[in-house]
Parts: sequence; C-alpha cells; structure tokens
Amino acid sequence: MEKDRSKAGKKASTVAIVSNCLLTVLNIVVGLMGGSYALVAEGMHTFTDVITSIIAYIGFKVSQRPADERFPIGYGRADAIAGLVIVIFLTFISFEIMDMAYHKLVDPSMITVPDNYVVIMAILGIILNFVVSRYIIKIGREINSPAIEADGQHQRVDIYTSIAILIGVVVARMSFPILDPIIGFLIGVLILITVYVIGKKNLLRIMGAVPENKELVSKIKSIVDDTTGARNAHNIKMDNFASYIIVALDVEVDADLTVKEAYEISCQVEQKILELPEVRDVSVKTCPSN
Repeated sequence: MEKDRSKAGKKASTVAIVSNCLLTVLNIVVGLMGGSYALVAEGMHTFTDVITSIIAYIGFKVSQRPADERFPIGYGRADAIAGLVIVIFLTFISFEIMDMAYHKLVDPSMITVPDNYVVIMAILGIILNFVVSRYIIKIGREINSPAIEADGQHQRVDIYTSIAILIGVVVARMSFPILDPIIGFLIGVLILITVYVIGKKNLLRIMGAVPENKELVSKIKSIVDDTTGARNAHNIKMDNFASYIIVALDVEVDADLTVKEAYEISCQVEQKILELPEVRDVSVKTCPSN
C-alpha cells in the first residue's frame, strides 16, 4: 500500500512540475512579447507552482520515512508542514505581484495594449491548468496527502486567473488597457485567498484536528462488538497524524478476567482496528464492566 502511495505521489508531482515549467516559460515569454503584464504576473505565479510542487513532493517523501527512536510514530506531519511552507512562499509572491500591478496603475505610461496571441496563451493556460489541477487534487485526496492536495488547489487558482487574463486582454484591446494591470492585481488577491484556505487546512492537520468521521467510529465499535469478550467501545479519541489517524479507546471486559486474559482481548481489538487503512496506531484500554 505504501509503495503504491509513493508511486502515485511521485507521478502527481512530476506531472505538476513538467506542466508548470512549460507554462512558466510560455506565459512570461508571450506576456513580454505581447505586452501583457497580467500574463507576466501569471508566469511568475506559475513559476511558484514549480517551486511548490517540489516542496510538496519533498514533504510527501519525508512523511513516508519509517518510524525511529526520535519519531516513534513516524514523520507523517512533514506532509502538512510542507503545505505550510507553500503557504508562506505564496504569500510573498502574491504581495510582489500586487505591488508591481499597483505601480503600473499609478503610472499609466507603463501600460501597453496586449497583442492577439496573448489570447491564445490564456486559452491554452485554461485548458492545461484544468486538466493538471484536477488530476493532482484527485491523487492528493486518494493518497491523503495534504501537501500534494494543496499543490493541486494552488494550481486550480491558475484556471481562474487564465480566464481573468482572457477577459482582460479582450477588453484591453477594445478600449480599456488599464484592465490588464487590474487583472494582475486581482491575481495577487486570488493567491492570498488560496493561501488562507490551504493554510487553515494544514494548520488543523498539524494540530491534530480530525474531521468528523462517524463512519470510522462506527467501524471501530463494530470491531469491538465482534471481538469475543469485548464490548461497549467508548471514550474513542482520534488524532490526525497527517495522512493517517491515531486511535485510542476504552473497551469493557468481564470483571472476573485475569490481567493476561484482558490483555489478550485488547490485543485482538488493536490488531483488527489496525487493519483499517486510515489507522496508523491504536491504543486500547480495558476496563471492567459493571
């Protein structure tokens, strides 16, 4: 299972890096030649996609390291930390894009009317970003990797920015060239919104927040009820360890059992719960039934 997860993560990151390298070069070159600051800004944004894809993959690989003495539960939270690094990086880039757009707005002499082939580049960006972002987000959710999913969400922003660039270029060529730097500024704002969404999600993961998972709780209770000698699973606690969940629970056993018998029952419950794919570690405490 881990091998398949690693393979999927590597494939998603490779697709993201290659596609973004291509878009970075095309956006910046076409933007400079075609006189579109919005497209140059998108090229800068796409370059950050390359960096964040590399960061996401590094975080994903570190999170797969086996547990050791220093990290007895493993390195799982490295994935979410990588997601936060992406957030910090995007914050700086967004302010840089907005600052450059602001200077163009206060000095209209810097504004030029974009050429026709900027429209073609914007359409190409919409199509490529739609396909790639959808694929990366899908893989990130399947392998439960917050860093790779964050990378895909970041790339999804490029769809909207490419649409905005397309509209801006068409209108700018008609009679309103100032719309081009305005679109560039809005790209920076849109990146900041993405920063908030990704940052919040990864902070919650690092803090151990577990989304409400009634299905998992139901499975755990069923496992306990199906285990001979165990019943009434209660005080179930779950901790989000990046892509996995750590479970602790209390289980009732007959009061007249020996310590060894109660221990054997708890071991059976633990082994069965560990068979659930989303569970990394489990601790079962037995208590006498009334």
